[in-house]
Amino acid sequence: MELSSKKKLHALSLAEKIQVLELLDESKMSQSEVARRFQVSQPQISRICKNKDKLLADWCSGTANRERKRKRESKYSGIDEALLCWYHIARAKAWDVTGPMLLHKAKELADLMGQDFVPSIGWLVRWKRRNNVGFGARHVLSPAFSQEPSPPGLLPQSPPPLSLKDFSPEDVFGCAEVPLLYRAVPGRGGASDQVRVLLCANSRGTEKRRLLVGGRQAAPRCFLGISSEALPASYHPELGIPWAEWLAQFDQDVGRQGRQVALLLAAQVVEEWAGLPGLCHVRLLPLAATSTPPSLPSSVVRAFKAHYRRRLLGKLTAVQSQRDGTSLAEAGVDITVLDALHLAAAAWAKVPPQLILRSFIQEGLAPGKRSPSPDGASAVPPAPSGLSLEEFSQYVDLEGEESSPGVCKKETDSEDAEGHAEDSLPTKADALRALGTLRRWLECNGASSGLFEKFYECEEEVERLCCL
Repeated sequence: MELSSKKKLHALSLAEKIQVLELLDESKMSQSEVARRFQVSQPQISRICKNKDKLLADWCSGTANRERKRKRESKYSGIDEALLCWYHIARAKAWDVTGPMLLHKAKELADLMGQDFVPSIGWLVRWKRRNNVGFGARHVLSPAFSQEPSPPGLLPQSPPPLSLKDFSPEDVFGCAEVPLLYRAVPGRGGASDQVRVLLCANSRGTEKRRLLVGGRQAAPRCFLGISSEALPASYHPELGIPWAEWLAQFDQDVGRQGRQVALLLAAQVVEEWAGLPGLCHVRLLPLAATSTPPSLPSSVVRAFKAHYRRRLLGKLTAVQSQRDGTSLAEAGVDITVLDALHLAAAAWAKVPPQLILRSFIQEGLAPGKRSPSPDGASAVPPAPSGLSLEEFSQYVDLEGEESSPGVCKKETDSEDAEGHAEDSLPTKADALRALGTLRRWLECNGASSGLFEKFYECEEEVERLCCL
């Protein structure tokens, strides 16, 4: 009987592992199907998924060898990292770094760390291979911003890399400031009901920034007793977006992750904000001079607004059904700024990553030429019952129409009444009673088992908070 030959192990390179992760994220293929496509075993695909964060960090670092199939850690990892840091500093200063210099510096660092280590030529070759280090000009690192004054007429930003091809798709972000009539009903909206929402996402759709909502009220009464951390979105007490503050926070968040990202903005906006002090990790990339200020694809903005309108209309219809003779406009009076924040956060979460990816590529705002696979993600969800697709489309674009600048007296009175009602904060006993009422209502109305599973999670979290 012949013995079967041993199956040869097919290891994937870092670039192929990133392709695996993208395929799993962007399609509905199973791990087994992906394994067959790459001719590897399913457990190997599973290990790649478990190491997703580390693989993405290596890919985004720009220093990892993307064609290397195995990453063997050095026995002297501390010296390895310290020498790589020194190398980056040296190349940023345009020093002529040679092999003997690296060997000498490695020995010097080992002595400082108190380690008995004598670097050899073989170790240096392996170190260079591990960290994708070469002595060509392509490895010179550009500082985040030019240290010398820019010539007249040029932007204060540093020279290249300032193009999409210098960033991975996960590190290219777009943003848009969206006006939103937060409690408008079909065919009716008032200027006093407007907030402005700042949307920001990367070109893959895998990372959506926390929403920033600017409103007219400095301290809405509906926020009484709620900490800013508990809000579903950040709130700014002015309609205008505080760009300097937002960019600084974005830069700080990215810096904590050890990343350098690109933020696409209109050329005139880049010129205004490129010199913002302390902006080290967010690179501002100007769009073409003919581009409008929003750098987030219009289809993404429209999808967000459509999901918001659909959820708002569902909420108003439910209220109307419990109040005989109440119109949608009268039901909308009770929608508060806090409700708007929750609705906006839920709508932003509903925008599918596939739609964001496809929109960025279609509008030429994403690096690379690869076309995303069709996924059926639509910019606009189905029209709610009672509205035709055309009527719902007009409702989504309500901000584009002229709205009445006046404030309905009933709305103003309702805001005051709502504020007084919120002065009495719910107690722990109120929360537990509300859970019991909700569960009873679900039981009597034939809720699905999946909905009960979500209810149990909510119930468990409320009970935990009540014990604090």
